[in-house]
Amino acid sequence: MSDGLGSEGNPLKVLIVGSGPSGFYAADALLKADTTVEVDILDRLPTPFGLVRAGVAPDHAKIKSATKAYDKISDNPNVSFLGNVTFGRDVSLAEIQATHHAVIFTCGAESDRRLGIPGEDLAGSHTATEFVYWYNGHPDYRDHVFDLSQEVAVIIGQGNVAADVCRILAKTVDELKNTDIAEHALDALSQSKIRDIHMIGRRGPAQAKFTHAELKEFGELADCDPVIDPAILDLNAASQAELEDKTNRSAIKNIETLTAFSQRPAGSKSRRLHFRFLEGPTELKGGEHLAAVTLMKNRLEGEAFNQWAEETGETVDLPCGLLFRSIGYRGVPVPDIPFDDKKGVFPNKEGRITNDGSVLPGVYCAGWIKRGPSGIIGTNRPDSVETVGSLLADLSGLDASQKPGGAGLRTLLEGKGVRVVSYEDWQKIDAAEIAKGEAKGKPREKFTRINDMLAALS
Repeated sequence: MSDGLGSEGNPLKVLIVGSGPSGFYAADALLKADTTVEVDILDRLPTPFGLVRAGVAPDHAKIKSATKAYDKISDNPNVSFLGNVTFGRDVSLAEIQATHHAVIFTCGAESDRRLGIPGEDLAGSHTATEFVYWYNGHPDYRDHVFDLSQEVAVIIGQGNVAADVCRILAKTVDELKNTDIAEHALDALSQSKIRDIHMIGRRGPAQAKFTHAELKEFGELADCDPVIDPAILDLNAASQAELEDKTNRSAIKNIETLTAFSQRPAGSKSRRLHFRFLEGPTELKGGEHLAAVTLMKNRLEGEAFNQWAEETGETVDLPCGLLFRSIGYRGVPVPDIPFDDKKGVFPNKEGRITNDGSVLPGVYCAGWIKRGPSGIIGTNRPDSVETVGSLLADLSGLDASQKPGGAGLRTLLEGKGVRVVSYEDWQKIDAAEIAKGEAKGKPREKFTRINDMLAALS
C-alpha cells in the first residue's frame, strides 16, 4: 500500500539513542534498506562519535578517521542529530514511542567491572575509563584528579585499553603535545613523577589480549624501557600448542616481541614498563591512600585455547600509589528498559529487547549494550546490521500510524527548555576546536565543558 509503513507516504521513523559507531552503523543499515526511512540520532553530549572521540587514545589519530564515514552518513537528508539530550531525563520511552515507530539503543558499556577485592575504593585506585575519559577531555571527567606524584603505577589488565593507559603514562610531553590530548591532562602529565609502570595479567604472555601493534609501540618510546623477566617466557605445553596454531598470529607475534624485549640490555631511560604475567590482585593495602597491591601468583590449567589461571597460594606485595583496573566494561541501566545485571547488557534476542523473555515491540539495541564489550570499532557494523534486520523483519507488527519523528521530538524538547544541538551545530564546535588546536600545533583542542561547547555556537 502506498501509505504502508516504510513507504514515501508513511516513512519509517527510527530514533537511535547513542551516537557512537554502533549508532552510525545502524543508521547506515537503515538507509541502505529497501524502505523509506527517517533516522534521528540522539546523544546526551553535544558532540557525536562516542568512544571514537572519548575512548581512542590521542596518539592513535588514524583510528579516529572512522568519523569521516559517520560524517557521510550524517550528510544524508534523512538523518538528523539531536545532541545535548539525555534519555530518561529530557525524554522518556513513552515520549519517543509517540514520535517514532521504533527506537534502537546503542548506548555502549559506560562503566567498568569491579575487582571485588578489599581496598578497591582506596584513594589512588581508579578505573581505566576515568583516566581515558580524563585525558580525552570528556566533560564528565574533566575535573577528576590523579595523583601523578607517585613513582609506581599499576595497571590491572592486558587488553588494548590497559595498553593505552600504560603508554600515556610512559610517554613524554614531547610525544603527546602534538596530539589532541586535552590540555589539562597534558599539563598534569608534564609534572608526572611516575618512574615504574607495572602491567599485570592473570594468565600468561601467550594469552595477553593487547594487539601486536599496541605491544610493539612500547619498544619505540622515547624515555621508557620495556622490562620483562625472560623466565616468564618459558611457556607450558598448552601455551606452546596455542603458538603452533598459525591462525593465532597475534599471540605468535606478541611472544616474538616480548622475547626481544627480554633480551635487551639494561636501559638508561627514566621510566620502565614492567610486563608481569600469571599474577592477579587479591587486596589493595593502605590507610587513607593506596600504598600497595597484593598479587596472587597463578599457574595455568586446562587445554590449549581453554586455559584458566589457578591460584598457587603464593603472594607478593607490590608497593604502588596509583592503580587502574582495566578488566572489562559493563553497561548501565536506563529508565524503562529491562537490564541484565549479571551480564551488564539489555536482554535481547537478535537485537530485540526482551522483558522476562517477551519481546518489547519496537524497542531494539545494538553494540556493546547488546552483546557486551567485545571486538573493535568495525565489529559493531555487522552487529548493528543484525539488529536493523530484526527491526525490518518486524515492520508489519509495528504501529503503522503516522508519527511526527524528529520534528515532533524537537518541538517536545524545546518546550521543555532543552537546547538541542544539531549536526550543523556540532560542525561549528568541531571547527572551533580545530582552530584552537592549530594555534598549538595540535589537530584540535577539545572543549571539555558542555557550557563552553554551547557558548561556541553563539
